[in-house]
Amino acid sequence: MEKVLVTGGAGFIGSHIVDILIREGFKVYVLDNLEEQVHQGRKSPPDYLNPKAEFIYGDVKDKKIVDKLVGQVDAVIHESALVGVGQSMYQVDRYVLNNDVSSAVLLQSVIEHRERIKKLVVASSMSIYGEGRYICPKCGAVSPKTRKKEQLEKRRWELECEGCGSILKSTPTDEAKPTICESVYAITKKTTEELFLVIGETYQIPTVAFRYFNVYGPRQALSNPYTGLLAITASRVVNAKAPIIFEDGNQTRDFVNVKDVARANLLALKWKGQGQMVLNVGTGRALSVNQVVNYVVKGLNGKESPQITGRFRAGDIRHCYADTRRAGEVLGFRAEVKFEEGILEFLDWVKEEEGVLDLAERCLGELEEKGLVK
Repeated sequence: MEKVLVTGGAGFIGSHIVDILIREGFKVYVLDNLEEQVHQGRKSPPDYLNPKAEFIYGDVKDKKIVDKLVGQVDAVIHESALVGVGQSMYQVDRYVLNNDVSSAVLLQSVIEHRERIKKLVVASSMSIYGEGRYICPKCGAVSPKTRKKEQLEKRRWELECEGCGSILKSTPTDEAKPTICESVYAITKKTTEELFLVIGETYQIPTVAFRYFNVYGPRQALSNPYTGLLAITASRVVNAKAPIIFEDGNQTRDFVNVKDVARANLLALKWKGQGQMVLNVGTGRALSVNQVVNYVVKGLNGKESPQITGRFRAGDIRHCYADTRRAGEVLGFRAEVKFEEGILEFLDWVKEEEGVLDLAERCLGELEEKGLVK
């Protein structure tokens, strides 16, 4: 039986990966520190964690624990990380320590046990792209820079061609697009990705870095105001509050179901190729924030209409959705869960959750205090 270490395996994405690996016959070790921001002060693993997994309470920065675990497994899936674009801009040391230093500690153990490690899989993020790919109707394909503050203050939300001033149209974002990290969080994910790729190449360990797009599904930390749009919106609605939408709500993202993400990780473990691969994990479909928020409000019978603020946050992008061809060519991966189906399962799960806290206003207050919301 092949043995796999999943860091962050008690979390949202990690726990779904654990489930699919156990169903496929893997022996799974879960290392998780039950981060308070995610697990709300729990001292034991969440009820949803698969009982067939061997749970180890500990931090990826703890070399002694990590070394012992890496010495027992054949593959490592690294999901552990702090997630919060805005928060990372005023908790720089915390994000670098927990995302990059922890990755370095883990990889140090991989180096020391390199004879037995057959595969590395690491969670990266679409946030490292910055803006996605675009095309100008007059000038052709372009890779625009971040929108300037002066433009946003005039509420001109769409990207404009630097050459002719035309409004740009978003196109699928492929892995070859130059990365433009707009937040400390994005920088930490890019650094983690590069650490894994260079160690994998140096020590000839096949490595897959997944650039996750906007992952959603059951087990998201609903009371964590720094998590994804769907979870934040759901927490507002179940607390009878209006969802908050920045800009005009027409910005788009690629929402991929956590079950598809877990399946991609399984395919990466089964991949027989050599070398290092960077792959998008998304659906290739762009949905607007307005569309997604309205799905949640309607599905949860929300009493308050979304509040479109016309405000903007530092580092926010306008459009980005995945070009999924490479993942299909390399792994045979294609997202199978349609958003219209996945959102219903997510909302059914939300309805069963108790004690959901809405902390979005506290989060917004922190951003305002630091001048990150205008």
